[in-house]
Amino acid sequence: MESFTASPEGFEWTEALRSPQYAEVERRIIRQLAEALLYENIVAYSRSAAGETGGRFVIQVVDAQGQSVSYVCHGRNKLSFDRIRLSRKEPIVRMDEEGGATEARLADFVVEVLGPYVPQDRLGGFLEELGQTLLKDTQAQYAGRHLELSGAQRAYDALEGNIMDGHPYHPCYKSRIGFNGQDNAAFGPEFRPSLKPLWLAVLAEDSIHAISASLSYEAFMEAELGAETASAFAAKLEAAGKDPQQFQYIPVHPWQWRETTLRVFYRQLAEGRMIVLGEGADVYRPQQSIRTLANVTSPYKSYLKLPMNLVNTSTGRMLAKHTIRNAPLISDWLSGLVRQDEEALRMDFVLLREVAGVTYNHETLPELLRPRAYGTLGAIWRESLHLYAKDGEEAVPFNALCHLERSGKPFIDAWIQAEGVEAWTQKLLEAAVLPLIHLLFAQGVALESHAQNMILLHRGGKPTRVAFKDFHDGIRFSRRHLTHPEACPELHSVSEHHKRINPNSFIETEQADVVRDFVHDAFFFINITELCFLLEEHYGLQEADFWGMVAHLIHDYRQRHPQHEARFQAFDLFAETIEVEQLTARRLFGDTELRLQRASNPLHPFR
Repeated sequence: MESFTASPEGFEWTEALRSPQYAEVERRIIRQLAEALLYENIVAYSRSAAGETGGRFVIQVVDAQGQSVSYVCHGRNKLSFDRIRLSRKEPIVRMDEEGGATEARLADFVVEVLGPYVPQDRLGGFLEELGQTLLKDTQAQYAGRHLELSGAQRAYDALEGNIMDGHPYHPCYKSRIGFNGQDNAAFGPEFRPSLKPLWLAVLAEDSIHAISASLSYEAFMEAELGAETASAFAAKLEAAGKDPQQFQYIPVHPWQWRETTLRVFYRQLAEGRMIVLGEGADVYRPQQSIRTLANVTSPYKSYLKLPMNLVNTSTGRMLAKHTIRNAPLISDWLSGLVRQDEEALRMDFVLLREVAGVTYNHETLPELLRPRAYGTLGAIWRESLHLYAKDGEEAVPFNALCHLERSGKPFIDAWIQAEGVEAWTQKLLEAAVLPLIHLLFAQGVALESHAQNMILLHRGGKPTRVAFKDFHDGIRFSRRHLTHPEACPELHSVSEHHKRINPNSFIETEQADVVRDFVHDAFFFINITELCFLLEEHYGLQEADFWGMVAHLIHDYRQRHPQHEARFQAFDLFAETIEVEQLTARRLFGDTELRLQRASNPLHPFR
């Protein structure tokens, strides 16, 4: 069937809120929240020994009347980083003093379980994020309740909207604070909306652009806009008495224009330092990240990443000036390393380069006005996957590999049935793990390869290679551990303001363990651990066997590349423990410090 739509006028909220989809979403949020609270040791709990069906985790609390209440969760500790995996079949149950049992409800669970641990002002904001996730995911799941992922709906561009799962660990996986229900339908990727950015001309002295060394900025902008639109924009500036050579073009998401741009930059608009040019000719659709738009009119043109003053998975979705300026520098550097690396070329993985960027320079404003303009107006252009897909090659977002269809069957079921679970998993791990560890060991660079930053290319479901994206703030390295430090560009530094609001947003470090754990945290801890769980629960591939396959790949690579021994030791992927980010603690207690915990490494037994 065709992709679903849920127009603001046509959506029936009452039916949605009384639907099975609402109950399923609420169970999922409570389950993910409980898993995170237990795993990150945010709340006290007791547990019984695990049997064949797992054990019980019990959180003892006191309700508003002073009565003892227990929340009972069924699940087990897993081999994978000691992650706690709660039952997908048995809901979390609230038990009162008399033994009465009812299914847990979100608001009660948050207030009763977290009340003793979290300041009330922070708890209220967290409950709002969870509640907005419940509303927005219910809206998406109810509107898409008849969607079947077959035929054209399994093509890559369609899957960027059709895979609506969100983050598998973070409980606020679809909060989208700033969107109301109409906005969610108009701009959420699940609803497959078509939209056109609004283009502004910004005085060149108020803006900064960045461009790949392989391109001309002016020629690139004309190619992206199209000659006719570029000419029309120039004519509009001239008609306003402006010299087009004195301005730079910046696209704005239509929601951002309505909610932020006009409010923040009205003075520049009034003074003619900023001119509204209107929409371009090309139509775009949002990808899973919401703020990255794919060109529907011309799929080979670049993806467009735009800032939105939106909070999703507890993170603001701005685009900081230093990340925009660094984007082409980092992409040129990484692609240059790969071009001169025979093994990387043989692996044939794809780096979707960020080739251009432009930003309003907030530092031109009086100091008092800078914070509200910071990161709100700018863009990054990223290469389209369509430039790289070969004949007969298809692609899926990496998180589609863990997606369950309406029938309960995994998205990958037909592929597993055709290949066999071990053979398919081996091909998948070869395609995904080897490029990551090669960049780490051969070059000294770690990629933040969570599932939204990776794309699997395949032929009829047989994994062939992967594509990586989002490098402007998604890499980490230690300069003294780089193979070619002389090739590393001087990057634009993180501002003190940015450090305060996001202390975990840095690229360079002196600590090799921090570089290694960047790979572990994003790729091993969340990304393929989720796949490991799915393969065990649906196809019987045991966790130990899965991690043994990963370990064998790493050992085999090491034996074939003794020249990288120093970095094998520096970036020890088999260390007994590694550090992972506490995503829920970070949201509950703030970003005043890095919130990390040590986790048992499932690769360690295979060292």
